[in-house]
Amino acid sequence: MHSRYVTAVDWMRRTLVVLALAGLAACGQDVPTLPQLGPDDVIVAFGDSLTYGTGASEGESYPEVLSQLIGRDVVRAGLPGEQTAGGLRRLPNVLERHRPKLLLLCLGGNDMLRRIEPATIEANLRQMVELARSQGVSVVLIGVPRPALLPGTADLYHDIAEDLGLPLEAGIFKDVLRDNAYKSDPIHPNAQGYRRVAEAVAELLRKAGAV
Repeated sequence: MHSRYVTAVDWMRRTLVVLALAGLAACGQDVPTLPQLGPDDVIVAFGDSLTYGTGASEGESYPEVLSQLIGRDVVRAGLPGEQTAGGLRRLPNVLERHRPKLLLLCLGGNDMLRRIEPATIEANLRQMVELARSQGVSVVLIGVPRPALLPGTADLYHDIAEDLGLPLEAGIFKDVLRDNAYKSDPIHPNAQGYRRVAEAVAELLRKAGAV
């Protein structure tokens, strides 16, 4: 009995060590580098209502808070209700108008709510990344959770980021929308939630060397 107990304790200890090491390895993963932004360089935050800031007051969206945190001009180019197909059509004019050095791309939630095929969502996002890069604009991808009882960030964001070598913020919207303290409704953050998003994006930009 004692030996079996010791064996079970040893197994649990080994399991905890393995999990801890895995967590450390994940935290230590390299972030793809970005060109350092000059003080006058423009960032465009492009997306839907999560970028527009639905659920919070003017000045409290994540792009507006991010601008304060990093001391750069961050254009809030969010269109509530937009799907990736519409974003693909809209993006060329936004890039031409603002001529950014960096694009923060956060789209796909409305597609998933309308049960658009993941392959279509992924193809549209990839085309937006390629369009921006063809104009010398760096891209950061921001993932959103799939609709579910316990939502997790859709796998397609990880696939795109890995294939194209993009910095990815994969978890912040998932974390915020799981906590009622940071939500204005089931699918939108409140002001505190958007601030958490801005802080996470700012940290990613620092790790990538952009700021």
